[in-house]
Amino acid sequence: MPRYEYRCRSCGNTFELRRPMSQSAAPAMCPSGHEDTVKLLSTVAVGGAAKGSDAPAPSAGGGGGCCGGGCCA
Repeated sequence: MPRYEYRCRSCGNTFELRRPMSQSAAPAMCPSGHEDTVKLLSTVAVGGAAKGSDAPAPSAGGGGGCCGGGCCA
């Protein structure tokens, strides 16, 4: 089950909740009891190759832009 990170606007507390994806947009109550919370945008970093794999690791290059430079001529 995915974990989502939230921040309470009242006290500034940051907390995580495990909930189904179908409930990801549902309101979340702060552990201190406040209801004014906002879901934070989480990022995941994935890189490298699996151990024992012959696949090359992804390059760190890229041209920037909207999709890493792949659509720019």
